[in-house]
Amino acid sequence: MTRCAVYGTGSWGTAFAMVLGDAGCEVTLWGRRREPVDAVNTTRSNPGYLPGVELPPTVRATTDPGEAARGADFTVLAVPSQTLRANLGAWAPLLHPGTVLVSLMKGVELGTAKRMSEVAQEVAGVPADRVAVLTGPNLAPEIAARQPAAAVVACADESVARRLQSACHTPYFRPYTNTDVVGCELGGAVKNVIALAVGIADGMGLGDNTKASLMTRGLAETGRLGAAMGADAHTFAGLAGMGDLIATCSSPLSRNHTFGTNLGRGMTLEQTIAATKQTAEGVKSCESVLDLGRRHGVDMPITETVVEIVHDGKPPMVALKDLMSRSAKPERH
Repeated sequence: MTRCAVYGTGSWGTAFAMVLGDAGCEVTLWGRRREPVDAVNTTRSNPGYLPGVELPPTVRATTDPGEAARGADFTVLAVPSQTLRANLGAWAPLLHPGTVLVSLMKGVELGTAKRMSEVAQEVAGVPADRVAVLTGPNLAPEIAARQPAAAVVACADESVARRLQSACHTPYFRPYTNTDVVGCELGGAVKNVIALAVGIADGMGLGDNTKASLMTRGLAETGRLGAAMGADAHTFAGLAGMGDLIATCSSPLSRNHTFGTNLGRGMTLEQTIAATKQTAEGVKSCESVLDLGRRHGVDMPITETVVEIVHDGKPPMVALKDLMSRSAKPERH
């Protein structure tokens, strides 16, 4: 039986542990807090994040990171992006030799502008073929309800991607393989920033034309950055690009969309953070995504506008007017 460790008892970590369990894996969830760990072990549920969702009997939990790591074929990382370096630094000596690290995170590290797979390779001292990424339109509450969904598992080594595909393939969760790790990670990270922009537009009472324009031009920004970084353009037309963008920009279940909506309605950043119970990755990653774009000489006006609103306090209406008044260009430039 395939053995998996999942580090992170939040909604997506718990939901993916459920997927792995339903696919026939033996799963150990690691959690920092005793309360969700005890709930998983005594009630087979995590009511603080996914109330009413029953976990398979093959899923158990622990607060001991070494116990979670023991014998794991796959080590799944489901913590906030900006905490990965510190957390993995503590866990790396405990990891099972030969385990494949699997990133569920969709962000870019502040300061270094590194993708999560790059951080994992650096901190754990493992090669690229030992790090995989799972991404796509995967809103945790819908996955937890076992509604049909598709995803992408990406790894530089296609045979590793196929192993992970098999480990998480269920009647309701259909993973596809890809070797374009760069493109898959960029799609997941940048769409959070675009979802903030779409949420802001929603909060301002703007309509579908505005939101469709932001999504489409946001995908263009992602594609330009991907081209500069050597990604496959086809990736952005697939589940890791367009699919994830549509889900995150359109759903009320999206943390980033909801965060943006509150900003667009006039809430301050501090008020919005206080009202948000879970991490909206785009809030911090918008700065690192913009940094990444600048390092590669890529123009990212929507990302820049989001940074101005979220971190510089620029009024959304002023930011919108500035964005719309940029010089005219061909659609592809």
